[in-house]
Amino acid sequence: MPNTNTRSVSLPGTAGLKFLESSGSVLTRSHPELLLSKQKCRQVEGITLVRSKREEQKQSLAFSSRPFVLCGLPVRQPPPGQLLFERRNGRFLLQMTGHPQYGLPFGQDRLVPIYLATLAIQQKSPTVRFRSGAEMLDTFGLQKGGTEYRRLVAAFERIFGATIFFGTDTMSGKAKLVERSRFHFLREARIWYHRRPEQTVLSGEFENVIVLSDEFYQEISAHPIPTDLEVVKVLAGAPAVLDLFLWLSYRCFLARDEEAIPLFGPFGLAQQLGSVEYSRPRRFRAKLEQWLSTICALWPECPARLSADSQSLLVGPGTAVCAARRLGA
Repeated sequence: MPNTNTRSVSLPGTAGLKFLESSGSVLTRSHPELLLSKQKCRQVEGITLVRSKREEQKQSLAFSSRPFVLCGLPVRQPPPGQLLFERRNGRFLLQMTGHPQYGLPFGQDRLVPIYLATLAIQQKSPTVRFRSGAEMLDTFGLQKGGTEYRRLVAAFERIFGATIFFGTDTMSGKAKLVERSRFHFLREARIWYHRRPEQTVLSGEFENVIVLSDEFYQEISAHPIPTDLEVVKVLAGAPAVLDLFLWLSYRCFLARDEEAIPLFGPFGLAQQLGSVEYSRPRRFRAKLEQWLSTICALWPECPARLSADSQSLLVGPGTAVCAARRLGA
């Protein structure tokens, strides 16, 4: 019986000689689009796990804070010297000022507030404790190594140094109520990591302790927004898609009827997400379609779609997190 994993080929200058070529190389040459990288395979496995756990109502929960669901952090690293970042979502305004030495939080740094909010809810305390940086990397399915630990420490430095200004404007009859809050994420931080990456866990005396600011802890406690931890794992390396998923899961949960969210303008979706680099409408729409496609793979029932004229995102009622209503998001 012939070997289905190989095929016989003749090479130039080797008349009469036959060589066996693996099926992998044949596929690479003839149909490269059918090949899946290890990263793609992990993503497919993650999507399968997300959908299975949702169907079985066995989701693992993480928690986000309201300001960073309504308005995303920068997706990409801001230009050198830029220390102010602003996003607006209707009556909500988010302004963030970075530390002159560390800069603004960006990219995967958004996992740090999610991790700290989750621990604060689980431990019911503004003082959160965890044994090692490896625990956080494991929580989000990230690889472990010297580079990853240095990135994690840098992320904590940017988060620790950032100042957040968050406000709302509310109209009630003839009166206007303006609420403003300015706070830091953290009040104290003691983070240990081993000089040798392979030694990921230190002894008990080196426990990591993070003390959240009173304002940040009060915001988390008053508005704990649950999200699917497995989705966060899948999208950990795609912060723009993660922002949209968190935003959609919250908006769909609150929606009572289908709403039309404009893509552009002072109150448009482009002003709410952290993706400031997609300034051209056509490019933003194309990216939005890609992001929605990924989200629908993770959440097939997602009630969000672009309008026929591609000027708005239509959002209907839906629940991405089965336990959301029981948790009072």
